[in-house]
Amino acid sequence: MSRITSDRLLIVITGGVNGPVTCPSGIAPHRPQDRTAPPPHVPDRLLPVHRKESRRVLQPKRGLRSPAVGTAIVSSALLLTACGSSGSSRPAGRSPSPASPAATGAGGITCGNAATVPASGSTAQEFAMKFWIKNYMRACPGTRITYEANGSGAGQSDFLTGKTAFAGSDSALSTAQIGRSESVCADGGRAIHLPMVGGPIAIAFNLPGVSRLVLDAPALARIFDTQITKWNDPAIAKLNPGTTLPSTPIRATHRSDSSGTTDNFTSYLSTAAPGTWPHGHNKVWTAGGGQSAKGSSGVAEQVKKTPGAIGYVELTHALARNVPTASIATGAPAPVDASVLTASKAIAGSTPMNADGDLVLKLDYATRAPSAYPIDMVTYEIVCDKGNKPATWPATKAFLTYIAGMTGQQDLSFEGYATLPAMIVNKVRTRINTLA
Repeated sequence: MSRITSDRLLIVITGGVNGPVTCPSGIAPHRPQDRTAPPPHVPDRLLPVHRKESRRVLQPKRGLRSPAVGTAIVSSALLLTACGSSGSSRPAGRSPSPASPAATGAGGITCGNAATVPASGSTAQEFAMKFWIKNYMRACPGTRITYEANGSGAGQSDFLTGKTAFAGSDSALSTAQIGRSESVCADGGRAIHLPMVGGPIAIAFNLPGVSRLVLDAPALARIFDTQITKWNDPAIAKLNPGTTLPSTPIRATHRSDSSGTTDNFTSYLSTAAPGTWPHGHNKVWTAGGGQSAKGSSGVAEQVKKTPGAIGYVELTHALARNVPTASIATGAPAPVDASVLTASKAIAGSTPMNADGDLVLKLDYATRAPSAYPIDMVTYEIVCDKGNKPATWPATKAFLTYIAGMTGQQDLSFEGYATLPAMIVNKVRTRINTLA
């Protein structure tokens, strides 16, 4: 179970204020002279209130987070806001190519033409998107951005049928889908991926009397393939010496909708336990058995109310409901908890898979690096490389420029997200400048 104590919070604060900050490998420190915005601060809310899942539109709205959740996020955030991408939001040596004249709003945010920009997709980034939309619309009141957190699969479908200006997705489009995008992108354009946020997929569980649980890829593969059906199975007991495990039936819970979270979780299983998980990876759940729920919040709620349940959700959804999460044995000296820091360390090793400007990242789901959490995901914003809709593109491009820039990225750790490598974020900024 992931826990952050007050002692650990003090250590992070001390490291960031009175001493040098050591960033995870591959994550560059922020340079004070590069910062154009005030230092990060703890938001007045700590976690959004519980929401109804699926087809909803996110608008700026105040919510609450529990103190425990705030401590967990803030302790990691105070370190990570000193790490991550460096430099200004405009890549050195390049001039911006704005689609139209733009005004500068509050906080130095550049606004495009006033427009209503519809978007949909990933539930993993819904807290980040809510944060961004609130800040952007405050600076650019003439623009209205809506984001429907209906899942990666639905978001991809909405974009490919021309319903939205961009999609949020935790998994990449297939080759066939990219081909379909040519009917939506004008002027010979096609869809591309812009990685914008990262984070851990936590293994949430409900096992009364057990506060800490360790699992590994083979055990998870057998649990979610209904080959292990009792919590006191020898394979689980071996990973948890000294813990009395009950004979409670295991209630494995998966997503019922097409989901990038499912795609990343099954990618982890097929990569880290290839001899145990025979189902490959897919946005749609293909294994048999178990119970299902719609959306990440639906899975989290199902786990919370069902003794013996286990499910995979973004860490933010588990923390929001105070659902404990398992530590993962990776082959490193110690099991790894799901956290902003441990996910950032794993994602720091990611690299673009292609050299054509489409920034799909290759994640190392089988990492054995100490303190690197292996079950991670990156959320992409999907747009056309050219031929975006003229009515909404100036505002869309301005919004993407903001969320990829220093102002948009610097406080994301407070929202429970992992830091992307500086090299990747700078590539995203450069790529946005070339889009039309």
